[in-house]
Amino acid sequence: MKFVIQEEGRFKYVEQGAGPTLLLLHGLFGALSNFSDLIIEFSARYRVIIPILPLYEDSDWESNVDGMVEFAKDFAEFKSLDSLTLIGNSLGGHIAILFAIKYPELVNAMVLTGSSGLFENTLGGTYPKRGSYEFVKAKTESTFYDPAVSSKELVDEVFEIVNDRSKIVKVLRMAKSAIRHNVGKELHNIKCPTLLIWGNQDQITPPFVGEDFKKLIPNSELKFIEHCGHAAMMEKPQEFNELLQDFLNAKQ
Repeated sequence: MKFVIQEEGRFKYVEQGAGPTLLLLHGLFGALSNFSDLIIEFSARYRVIIPILPLYEDSDWESNVDGMVEFAKDFAEFKSLDSLTLIGNSLGGHIAILFAIKYPELVNAMVLTGSSGLFENTLGGTYPKRGSYEFVKAKTESTFYDPAVSSKELVDEVFEIVNDRSKIVKVLRMAKSAIRHNVGKELHNIKCPTLLIWGNQDQITPPFVGEDFKKLIPNSELKFIEHCGHAAMMEKPQEFNELLQDFLNAKQ
């Protein structure tokens, strides 16, 4: 499903539905299609918003994790958002964590899936080679338990990014920033209820990472999804959405 990207001021975003706000934060190679099932399911009852993180372009925000946290805060202010449920995958989870710590007054709850911040094998342990479509395809497929989930659209998007010199420089800078900014000593500062949804076959942030987050984040719960890799909301959307809905119902 194609979603309309709106542009206002310095921001690009997708917004659908009305009700309590779910703010989705995508990963380093996260296409909007990664969240399509979630948007379709929850926009009937919630206001679902995905800001497009300025990961690959020159912007007013620094190309590091802290810069993306400030981007998210500026976006929330621009849209007059509060009482947020943050939902972050991979790098988006890392940004959500730091946002919840720095701006707790804006956050009601948080959901992390395959989040970076403690340990991460980027694209399965190495950066993709420029020019090799098959290499990029294989590495993108390794994101999932079932490689068939890796659509041509997603592979083409990753291939385009890694073969654009300007974009890949920013990707590498962002990835290095995420590795340097380990959040382990900060997680005790998270005040909001937190749900951790982890693929039991995640190769990028393996199951032990979810378990470590559970130990370090107060008021958190961890749910594993079987036969699932790094992007649970994409690979197992029904199971992910059911866990998310149960969590949201418990917070009402």
